[in-house]
Amino acid sequence: MSHSRQAILAKIRSGLGRGPLPSEAAAALDAAHPAHTRIAFDGDLIQRFIEKFESRAGSVVRVSQHLDVPAAVAAYRERHGLPPRAAVARPLLSLPWPADFIHHPGPAGRDEILSVTPCLAGIAEIGSMMLASGPDSPTTLNFVPDHHVVVLHEGQIVRHFEDAWALLRAQPGGMPRATNLISGPSRTGDIGLVIQLGAHGPRSVHVILVKENT
Repeated sequence: MSHSRQAILAKIRSGLGRGPLPSEAAAALDAAHPAHTRIAFDGDLIQRFIEKFESRAGSVVRVSQHLDVPAAVAAYRERHGLPPRAAVARPLLSLPWPADFIHHPGPAGRDEILSVTPCLAGIAEIGSMMLASGPDSPTTLNFVPDHHVVVLHEGQIVRHFEDAWALLRAQPGGMPRATNLISGPSRTGDIGLVIQLGAHGPRSVHVILVKENT
């Protein structure tokens, strides 16, 4: 249990005039995540994720190894006519970025055009990605730039929504302050019932899917 959660529960118990829970009861509550009914589906998880994600105007490119990520980002920039600069989440800074590629670990300012981030999981059931905030990957990287590139490894793709939450709970340091589920570019149909991309976040979300075990 995280320190913040312990502090909150301690205040509630104090207000109710109750003492702390016995350790056995606390452990049982932490472990109690009931299994809900889940959608049954067949087929390859990776292919399902790609099809679901691309059906909502997202794009996916597959690469054979993690070291191919900078080249894939360069290809994306060239295709969209973007300058050689980006906010790059800290876990990706050690990749062999080109010498002329200007990058920093964030957060992303309002003039940022491109961001590149890792993610916690891809969810095959719904074709979405789960991203956890933190000092190494600020939430602004997910929403401020017009173009968001996400690095996802095949081994990170889970079957169901609940599987991703289990991974989140198991993260070192406990639950993050913010968790984002991203299913493609931001969009709205509020204006004249015409879909507009980029209403509340990126106009383009691109996934670099890295072969498993690389």
